[in-house]
Amino acid sequence: MKILAIQTSPNHEGLTATCARQVLHGARQAGAEVELVHLCDLDIQRCRQCEDGWGACRSEGCCVIEDDFPAVREKLWAADALVLSTPVYYGDLSESCKAFLDRLRRCEAPRAEANKLRGKPVLGIAAAGGGGGGTVTCMFTLERTFSHIGMEVFDLLPVKRRTKEYVLPALEGAGEALARWTAASAG
Repeated sequence: MKILAIQTSPNHEGLTATCARQVLHGARQAGAEVELVHLCDLDIQRCRQCEDGWGACRSEGCCVIEDDFPAVREKLWAADALVLSTPVYYGDLSESCKAFLDRLRRCEAPRAEANKLRGKPVLGIAAAGGGGGGTVTCMFTLERTFSHIGMEVFDLLPVKRRTKEYVLPALEGAGEALARWTAASAG
């Protein structure tokens, strides 16, 4: 069983990446193979809404932009469960997270019969630094987007700089639970 985490902060050592690593640590302890993708290290361009928004993504399930998106999408398809960790910027997803999820939604959601992510469990994390506001609206956006894609929301977890001491162990536990639940669901 493989669990893939995508963290969407440019800071590899910040709160968002730490949260993703904690979940993967827990999943590894439960026997899962894990991988962490640092999305900001890749070339993921924003959706261009080709053909007035009705481009190849909607009709054929592929995006015409030549960047790293297809490779990450294939990793998503190959994983048994997913983790997405985003920093909270101005009460919303990070720009890199938005760009990635917009393209993923356009390619997967309209093609229900060919959607390789339908029913796949996903754990979303909203990591807020600074004053810590905006996690709830960010998690709402994650839940709505995952639902549009057809993924099964395993959990949505908020973390703030001032709550990380007690939330980080919970994230490790969430990783263990995600791995066990995914393994039990598959077998």
